Amino acid sequence: MTGRRSIWKRIFATRCGGIAFIAVMLYVATALGVEIYSAVCSARGTTPVYLAADEAERFQPPSKKYWMGTDFRGRSVLARAVAGCSGAIKVGVIAAGIAMLIGVTLGAAAGFFGGVVDDIVVWLYSVFSSMPSLLFILSFALLLRSNCLPPAMMTTVGGIGRVLRTDPGALAVYVAIGITSWTTVCRVVRSETMKLRDRGFVAAARIAGVPSAVIVARHILPNVFHLVIIYFTLTFAGAVMMEVIISYLSFGAQSFPSWGQMISDGQECLWRGVWWELVTPTVFMFVLLLALNLLGDALRDALDPKHL
Repeated sequence: MTGRRSIWKRIFATRCGGIAFIAVMLYVATALGVEIYSAVCSARGTTPVYLAADEAERFQPPSKKYWMGTDFRGRSVLARAVAGCSGAIKVGVIAAGIAMLIGVTLGAAAGFFGGVVDDIVVWLYSVFSSMPSLLFILSFALLLRSNCLPPAMMTTVGGIGRVLRTDPGALAVYVAIGITSWTTVCRVVRSETMKLRDRGFVAAARIAGVPSAVIVARHILPNVFHLVIIYFTLTFAGAVMMEVIISYLSFGAQSFPSWGQMISDGQECLWRGVWWELVTPTVFMFVLLLALNLLGDALRDALDPKHL
């Protein structure tokens, strides 16, 4: 318990770390609020405020009624940017979670067992590191959108999408980002596991006849968990950025606001002097990415084994 308090103290010891943590939590709370609000609107059959359009209010500049103006359909830009927090947090959690699951599992197996297992894992992450990630993500999303996958898989994806309240195309983007983002954490966990497998406590467990899987779970993973937390944060930020790029290219979410789509729409209207639709989602994205990167640095210092 004391160790946990000490970690929190170190995170909040620097102003940047504390502010970054609070900012990220505000984004998470906003995303949860948007999800609850969307679910209530769906149950009642009403239109969410971020989808409410009024052609008579098109391209309204920032005012008391519309703090950040309206877009080409008369929708509130601020409301849509706030709703976009849901998609950003969703892609970060799903993609980073998939990346950590794959990377930590393969990295720990390669580092602990070595030999053929290590050769296979090294070959795998070398192949994935050489792949053009953006093209893979776009192709995966296009396959799912076009119903080109087997019916059973499409049914499964549709069910997961309904649970997560996202369309299949966006879910495909989230999964594809996770599949292509695990290589860095895999390398780090593999390297750290190689150091740990020769330690005395691991040797003692082997002599005592403890199964390899139990040794990895009890003695290896807890000692690399600080790395997992740090890389989860950094992968989270990378996933948000990648999703914005995908949505900017019109391959992302379609059923709910996305910062990338808003930036794309705002760019097309910039020549008319409509700057607010471009600036608002860009600021929302910038603040979240900055907070995640600062939080990653704070976690790296706070979870450094030398300080624990």
